Amino acid sequence: MLLNRRTLLKSSSLLVAGSALPACTSITYGSSGRTLPAFYEDIEKRTFRFFWKTVNRKNGLVPDRWPTPSFSSIAAVGFALPAYAVGVERGWCTRAEARDLTLTTLRFFWNAPQGPEPTGVSGHKGFFYHFLNMETGLRHRTNELSSVDTTILLMGVLFSAQYYDRDDPAEREIRQLANAIYARADWKFFRYDGRPQISMGWQPESGLIERNWDGYNEGMFVYILALGAPVHAVPPNSWDYWTAPYPNFWRGEGPTRRIAFAPLFGHQYSHLFIDFRGIYDAPMRAAGFDYFENSRRATYGNRAYCIANPMRWDGYSDRIWGLTACDGPGNFELPFKGETRTFYGYSARGPIGEPDGRDDGTLAPTAALSSLPFAPEIVIPAAEAMLNYPGLYCDYGFRDSFNPSFRFSDRKLETGSIDPNSGWVATDYLGIDQGPILLQAANYRDDFVWRYTRQVPAIRLGLKRAGFTGGWLSS
Repeated sequence: MLLNRRTLLKSSSLLVAGSALPACTSITYGSSGRTLPAFYEDIEKRTFRFFWKTVNRKNGLVPDRWPTPSFSSIAAVGFALPAYAVGVERGWCTRAEARDLTLTTLRFFWNAPQGPEPTGVSGHKGFFYHFLNMETGLRHRTNELSSVDTTILLMGVLFSAQYYDRDDPAEREIRQLANAIYARADWKFFRYDGRPQISMGWQPESGLIERNWDGYNEGMFVYILALGAPVHAVPPNSWDYWTAPYPNFWRGEGPTRRIAFAPLFGHQYSHLFIDFRGIYDAPMRAAGFDYFENSRRATYGNRAYCIANPMRWDGYSDRIWGLTACDGPGNFELPFKGETRTFYGYSARGPIGEPDGRDDGTLAPTAALSSLPFAPEIVIPAAEAMLNYPGLYCDYGFRDSFNPSFRFSDRKLETGSIDPNSGWVATDYLGIDQGPILLQAANYRDDFVWRYTRQVPAIRLGLKRAGFTGGWLSS
């Protein structure tokens, strides 16, 4: 996930004409009736169909990508579980269909083999490997036992335990399995060598990954679930180790001041499941604004960087923007506007000058659209503009990414295709990028995911142990 940090310039804090942040509006918790343009429903429905049509109905596993043949991503499964409930509420599937598919998924993860062996298992210590074989459900090659991807899966599992609340055998079993799957996860395992933080992962061949979750990135909700665990919780001071590097992450001044992380997914993933509006831990109480506002500022900063466009890429504008982790055309050193530029395949991208900043001209629809609750006034115009980008919007909504500057038709691409007029467009849809588009639209419309996860005892407990107070936590 993490890349080499570069501090070439402070473009991420630039404000250009028309991009200044508006005053933050007040939030009514549990409010409903926020409207979206008619075209947005088509985006949501097509994105839902990605999960509904590509899932393996024998075990509930969702592919990492499609149509390229793929292994399953457990994070994509975590996004799929609430996506099915969105489908129920919007009339795209029945509750019984979503219930049965959810039950199949939870039965698989409860019964999937666990153990320290490098092969023949799906996970270890209650956690799961990042990628699993779509058919067998076993570890794909030598990928890692993932703390953050298991967290995303568990967030979807815990959402399901709240949503399926009826007193019938199938929904009772969903609740029982969901609570058992979460309780089994041994969060202390990722600290067994004495480190105070939580490791990013583990491999049977080499042990814990050296890099830990700390600072500021998508790992925030790892600690929330680890702190709230009913059996294998980490100590309350673990949150202090997460926030300790914050002084190195602040960027901007005044209304643009924020804890920075260049790829936008780092500002979105935890917020998909946890409503951070109006609740504060110690660092944010001192800052005077909450993490939701921090993500709003990061969204505006990402857009402002694209408008300023210090690397002079083609296509960037106030409506075509969004840097995050996504597919790219491939790893190349090529001439562009009198310079040699570096292009990448799948990689995290974001404003140069922020932690993990990297900009090769590749934009991703999920970067903007998954920030919908934070800044609808700039996200909705971006969605409308990208609908008209050649080859980007198809059967399952937006393909993963595009690069208007990459028009080198003589190069062998990792994925995607090239139009001589509009540049490179990805071939695939990625589950971890589709899920946030759909779930954030549901959160924007009526707090859909948040309404259920605010009721999860473990999430409430984890937040309180981390020192969060105020807002809905006080009710």
